[in-house]
Amino acid sequence: MQHYLLALGASLLLPLQTAMADDAITVAWRIKPPHQYLENGTEKGILLERAKQVFSATQLPHRFVEEPAKRIWSNFSTGSKNYCSFGWYRIPEREGIVQFSDVFHTDPPHTLLVSPLASKQVAAHKNLKSLMKDETLTLGVVDAVSYGPELDAMIKSSKNKIERSTTLPMIMARMVGANRASYMFIDREDWEFLKDKEDSLRLTTQMDLPGMPAGLNRYIVCSKDVSLEQMQKINMALQKFYPIKK
Repeated sequence: MQHYLLALGASLLLPLQTAMADDAITVAWRIKPPHQYLENGTEKGILLERAKQVFSATQLPHRFVEEPAKRIWSNFSTGSKNYCSFGWYRIPEREGIVQFSDVFHTDPPHTLLVSPLASKQVAAHKNLKSLMKDETLTLGVVDAVSYGPELDAMIKSSKNKIERSTTLPMIMARMVGANRASYMFIDREDWEFLKDKEDSLRLTTQMDLPGMPAGLNRYIVCSKDVSLEQMQKINMALQKFYPIKK
């Protein structure tokens, strides 16, 4: 009889556990050091740690998964349920497919990473607008991500040759170091992290030109089916670790 009751209890518990697993929020993150990355199989990064603190504080069932940026936005576009991600800019084309948290992080302005062969030519330009009219230069662009509304628009209208690649920013940086692109836009925090760790970047030059847009806010984004109550819990938890930011 005792064995029967134990078996019955287990059989009743299994559907409950399955339902809880189905209701768990998947929190997808892309590799982008120093914000979030893997080092010898260990998950690291200032924003990954913050996101884990936030979701733990919500007490909502959740699981973290590492996925490429293109797959993350494909999942949002195709209607994945109970799905969130973090560290994304708020741009118009995303408004229709996700909902945004309060501010999760604020970036400093982007900077330029310039190849060894192009350093003198880039430095000769007085501002960013002039640089992007130079038809002899090649701009490296990481596809499937946004550089923010202003830079996205400038890239779209640029007279530079465009070298697009669905890759990680640090891979694009290596392409610049190998002179496969004249320059790229790079997050200043990414550059500070990479410059002393990548021998391939030793001969590149970091430059700032007048006209660079201000740094943007990053957000936690969630699929439209995530409830208002769940989003409120995310925002309340977020205020504990990044307060008074809207």
